Amino acid sequence: MKRGFEAVKLGYVPISKFVFSAEDARRYKALVQARLDEWGIHYTNIDGVTGDGMLYKHEDLPKVIEHLRAEEVDAVFCPHCNFGTEDIAALLGREMGLPYLLWGPRDEQPLPDGARLRDTQCGLFATSHVLRRLNVPFTYILNSRVHDPVFERGVKNFVRVASVVKAFRSLRIGQIGQRVDFFWSTIINEAELLEKFGIEVWQIYISEVVSEIRRRLEARDEELLISTEETKSQVGFKSLNEEQILAIVALSLTMKDMAAREKLSAIALQCFPVLQQEFGIYPCLANSLLGIEGLPVICETDIHGAITACLLQAANLYQDSVFFADMTIRHPENDQAELLWHCGSFPLDLADKGVQPFAGEHFIMPGAEAGVGHWRIKGGDVTIARFEQAGGDYHLAMGQGRGTTGPHTVGTYLWFEVDDWTKWERKFIYGPYIHHVAGIHGQAAPILYEACKYMGVNPDPIEPAGQALEDSWWES
Repeated sequence: MKRGFEAVKLGYVPISKFVFSAEDARRYKALVQARLDEWGIHYTNIDGVTGDGMLYKHEDLPKVIEHLRAEEVDAVFCPHCNFGTEDIAALLGREMGLPYLLWGPRDEQPLPDGARLRDTQCGLFATSHVLRRLNVPFTYILNSRVHDPVFERGVKNFVRVASVVKAFRSLRIGQIGQRVDFFWSTIINEAELLEKFGIEVWQIYISEVVSEIRRRLEARDEELLISTEETKSQVGFKSLNEEQILAIVALSLTMKDMAAREKLSAIALQCFPVLQQEFGIYPCLANSLLGIEGLPVICETDIHGAITACLLQAANLYQDSVFFADMTIRHPENDQAELLWHCGSFPLDLADKGVQPFAGEHFIMPGAEAGVGHWRIKGGDVTIARFEQAGGDYHLAMGQGRGTTGPHTVGTYLWFEVDDWTKWERKFIYGPYIHHVAGIHGQAAPILYEACKYMGVNPDPIEPAGQALEDSWWES
């Protein structure tokens, strides 16, 4: 899995217009490209495709489109290096059907004789109008200079948006086992996900997983034994015997292999009762171990939860682990805080400093089964999201808060503080959302909000509100 800016490939297509200064346009083409190189952005340009590596002639448009498709770009960046040619720029966006970034450098003062070399902003107004006419969604960065912070932030955020859209359009969720019969809140429309978005739900019989775990336990191969010792060095164990620990590690290796074989983006797992009956384990720690490796394994066969986790992971360019949580109880003293908790599946690399992680028994479910993680995760900025459906429409709730202090509890958890909890509670009560959310550290809400325009999903921001998220792209 590629991480960071390598996760996305931009098509860098500088736009110009013949009646303005070609020399100045070429100068800005080079200046912008130098900034992309400086930031480590992964891109392909159109040098060698057109005469000067810029697009402004109609006869060059088919060649540029063919080149970008052959290069398998994930998004298109069309800086207007002078006024630009609005019809060609917009047609390119329509034909590519990818996230589209529109921007142009701020003009300098007129020359001593009063002449102007580019009139870039004027051209941006023209192109944006044609893009709207052709129903091409696009992202815009404030007309600014190449060294302005708003330009750097805008380009880097756009790459994150493109990462989310790329992930969404190629989602393949593995469903291991059936939905737990009494969890009506996780009922989904598998056919609609496929028809509307091309999202595949790949069914895996839990009997296949059980058989593979048994094979690994019987073979006691080197991979299982080494992985078990590595796991013991990372986490303590209480109330688990050696066979249970081996079974947990065997489960993680089995799911990892299945995900690689079937090219799965994430897994939604039937947590109980089969694994408890067959091996005396809960899968929570196995889920945690795979989360560290960038494979979200979501509890309770929650397909929409798995989709949400993938979007958050992509928003942070696969550089941070995502966690899957219940919104559980309000803080006993802080009216603006909520307990984000789950049985014990938060990725181990998120454990807070000074915490001694261990795996043990489940505090709710009776019996001798064990494998549930117990640790608090680190605080800081946190983004929470939930993808959900109602009446054929799909929505993505998103909001930002931060970790805060709170009483100790069992399982894996974080006390999450926001500015106005009543907004959150109202949103999740009236829906169409459930108590399951995915979370990631950092401020990813503006990225998710912008990505929705390309995914065909209704953005549903909680905090900050939608206007604030839109304004964040324009703040200079």
